[in-house]
Amino acid sequence: MDLDVFVTAHRAEWDRLEQLLGRGRRLTGAEADELVALYQRTSTHLSLIQSSVPDPMLTGRLTQLVARARATVTGARRAGWRDAARFFTAGFPAAVYRSRRWWIPTALLSTAVGVLIGWWIATHPEVQGVIAAPDDLKALTKPGGGYETYYSSNPAGSFAAQVWTNNAQAAAICLVLGAFLGIPVLWILFLNMLNLGVGIGLMASAGRLDVFLGLILPHGLLELTAVFVAAGTGLRLGWTVVDPGPRTRRAALAEQGRAALGMAIGLAVVLFVSGLIEGFVTPSGLPTWARITIGVAAEALFLTYVYVLGGRAARAGEVGDVEAADQAATLPTAA
Repeated sequence: MDLDVFVTAHRAEWDRLEQLLGRGRRLTGAEADELVALYQRTSTHLSLIQSSVPDPMLTGRLTQLVARARATVTGARRAGWRDAARFFTAGFPAAVYRSRRWWIPTALLSTAVGVLIGWWIATHPEVQGVIAAPDDLKALTKPGGGYETYYSSNPAGSFAAQVWTNNAQAAAICLVLGAFLGIPVLWILFLNMLNLGVGIGLMASAGRLDVFLGLILPHGLLELTAVFVAAGTGLRLGWTVVDPGPRTRRAALAEQGRAALGMAIGLAVVLFVSGLIEGFVTPSGLPTWARITIGVAAEALFLTYVYVLGGRAARAGEVGDVEAADQAATLPTAA
């Protein structure tokens, strides 16, 4: 497509659309119909330019024109309770469900790595010596030691808020930095599994693995699941850079990126629940079986939510993206 010829052929339409937009609500019926027609044609022009000969200045002007025209034609729409309800009953669980082929293998492989690190540390005293001095290790693993007092070292409310903030940030980083071919996501996963493996290994070497699992499982099941979902989604976003499928790379990244950012909000709520469990249940005086039961129940509810609501929404066509009316107009392109 010759860009100069294209601009010459359609400049008058864009100028006319801008003129009509400048009149605001003072349009006659015929002018309103003309504005709608020009908005549709300009949206098509923008898609053609973006897919064929993207010119930054022209694309910027037409994007602004289309956005202003859309707001005039459809009216400004404010997010409300309907949007929040749709997100938590369809969008978020569907996005998690659709990415299960990424986060389930991520969870299995990461857990295996954590267990392997724990076994290595537990069976190699020389590795334990590199981690800390013998007296420090004893202070960590003895009854009433560092691993046990960690969860009650601060008031439950402030501890839960701190844990939630840290975990939500880690999940958001996985989602946002996934576009860098997923490399930062792999590093974050390794650090998480390294911390888990060190705890498993040191407490196992002290003969107190059961105590460690009783402390980690109540909140850790839901917390790690959220981290694995974020990591799997980040890796999926990174793969989209490599293989966008039948869509253009820009369109594929835009769809996956919007779904990933929406997922960050949903996972923040999930991690808030796990933070409450970690702050109030894990250090409580409840029997170990009761604390673990609470953690298993929270995990089961989340998975049921994803597979029932999310599966149903995904089969109905939900992908976790924003509504079609809020997306930029695009044209299909040849593969």
